[in-house]
Amino acid sequence: MALVNNANERDLGGKIAIITGGNGGIGLGIASGLVGEGATVVIAGRDKEKNANALASLRKTTADSDCFCLDINDKKSLRDLVDFVVERFGQIDILVNNAGINKRSAEPHLLSSDDWDSVINTNLRSVHNLTSLVFPHMKSNLSGKIINIGSMMSIFGTGYAAAYAASKGGIVQYTKSCAIAWAKYNVQVNAILPGWIITDLTDELKKDAPERYAEIVKRTPAQRWGSPTDVSGTAIFLSSSLSDFVTGASIPVDGGYSVF
Repeated sequence: MALVNNANERDLGGKIAIITGGNGGIGLGIASGLVGEGATVVIAGRDKEKNANALASLRKTTADSDCFCLDINDKKSLRDLVDFVVERFGQIDILVNNAGINKRSAEPHLLSSDDWDSVINTNLRSVHNLTSLVFPHMKSNLSGKIINIGSMMSIFGTGYAAAYAASKGGIVQYTKSCAIAWAKYNVQVNAILPGWIITDLTDELKKDAPERYAEIVKRTPAQRWGSPTDVSGTAIFLSSSLSDFVTGASIPVDGGYSVF
């Protein structure tokens, strides 16, 4: 029996990827992972300075990647991003919809309508808007990988982040819908559902609420928090030909936290 060369099948050389919110945390972890496998990445984020710093770190590996200052909730900004990438690189092979926000309240009814709209628009509506702009380019090439970043809260709710949980639950169903519709064009659409991942924001919890941090570790079967690298491994798989027969899937990357 011939052995499959998995290293070649996961090679992303010549592939062009857009990663929203790619200038930090999980997004930058995914960007670094894809670049490490040969992809050219366009980081799309609203903070110009963070974009530049993230790009500088990627260019230690490849000189071809770029960044774009994006307002995720502005349709013109989304169109400008897609036009920029197509003009600069000629194609879009991978889209990672990672940008997102959270607004908390003690209980769901205490969340204001403005905060609800802000979360839903950023986490869900923008995903549809950008995906709808990118998809025609994938359709014309009869090839594409779309990765939507959900959350472990796509699986279960939470009393203090109702809009976030609703938006991330919506990501799972949107992923399935696109996967069904676009399989005939050889476009695979999947979701990653991260759990507790160490980023600049969550690292503050370890300093400010060490007991809560320890409770999360104890509750997680893997007995640790995840890192952006844990998420990037799944993103590399879903971006490569190794996942050509995988579509409509939502993959938890949470050390087993959502199993309970």
